[in-house]
Amino acid sequence: MAESDDGLHIRGRLSRLANNIGPGALVAAAFIGPGTVVTASLAGANYGYALLWALLFSLLATLILQEMAARLGVVTQQGLGENIRSMVSNRWLRFGCLSLVLAAVVVGNGAYQGGNLTGASLGAAYWTQHWPWLAPNDTLSNPLALVIGGIAFLLLVSGSYRVVERVLIVLVVAMSAAFIVTFVLTEPDWQALLTGLSLPTIPTGAALTVVALIGTTVVPYNLFLHASTAATKWRRPAQLAQARRDLYISIPLGGLISMAVLATAASAYFGHAASIHGAADLALSLQPLFGDTATLMMSLGLFAAGITSALTAPLASAYALSGILGYPADLRHPAFKATWMVILAVGMLVASLGLEPVSLILFAQVANGLLLPVICAFLLRAVNHPRLGEHVNSRWQNLLGGAVLLLSIGLGARSLFSALF
Repeated sequence: MAESDDGLHIRGRLSRLANNIGPGALVAAAFIGPGTVVTASLAGANYGYALLWALLFSLLATLILQEMAARLGVVTQQGLGENIRSMVSNRWLRFGCLSLVLAAVVVGNGAYQGGNLTGASLGAAYWTQHWPWLAPNDTLSNPLALVIGGIAFLLLVSGSYRVVERVLIVLVVAMSAAFIVTFVLTEPDWQALLTGLSLPTIPTGAALTVVALIGTTVVPYNLFLHASTAATKWRRPAQLAQARRDLYISIPLGGLISMAVLATAASAYFGHAASIHGAADLALSLQPLFGDTATLMMSLGLFAAGITSALTAPLASAYALSGILGYPADLRHPAFKATWMVILAVGMLVASLGLEPVSLILFAQVANGLLLPVICAFLLRAVNHPRLGEHVNSRWQNLLGGAVLLLSIGLGARSLFSALF
């Protein structure tokens, strides 16, 4: 039977939409990692729906910065690192920028990569619990991390941006479905949820949690990732509308996932949070209350969150370093490949052996605290450069960008304070 005109029209629209989605989905995949899932879970379990507004606020700040990064990439056909390199002529200042990027993005992502693979392993453990060869042993405390790291390696070593992009889009959709279904199954209190979204309050003891919720979403390496991947996907300023459409679909979806995780924990465990130390505890504890489906969906979401971040963290590091050092941002270039391979290898080692690289993570927190406001300032300067022509920032965009810069200074101060004291 021939397909109807309406069916062809719908398929055509869906196909065009799919082709225009990409870099924004990578950014969403990057910031919805195990760290975000754990932070949102604990926020919901400890403070109910009260901190949902912080996630909404961080979503708006992310949209402002990522739009600038995407516009910079599409118009200049260069990543953020390349733009910083061209703006900084002083070799000492350039060396300082390189050092911060190396410390915060490359070293930091190497440390956090272990958490990404561990989070993915915790989610996958629900399905592999009857496979003895993946159980912890005397040598490896987490053999699953090697398997998942191997999957990430095979995808990245393919050298095809399009393959990596499509896989990440599928994982983001799976993650979205898993967390949203779990959220619905836990039967949220809609009135309390709407109040938490619209009425900013900070319960006693929740100040650091508010900053953590914002800090897991507004991160510097996503700016490098977005600018470079937008320049790869779209080749001329006339395509900015497509880049923005991608941005305004994908990143709010990422914010919705974070909110769904927080609301799930609030629905199930607010007032009874003593036994909840992370997302894995939440996944297992949902079973007696809401059945196998809730546990299955939460485990799937945690696995997808871990593996998406395990793919994007090495990519972001390679894009950032290639831009600063001046070698091609090409998945097939030896230096680019060497960068993501090192990040992935460090993460696999940390996760499979159960290591706790506390000093490395503290070092990365300090570097991130310094890097975020510096990168925000460079981004604002870059999107006001005359070479962008009619695509420079408007007055309102500069005002909003300046507000986010102040926020980044506050987040940076918090990171430094928490790491040093």
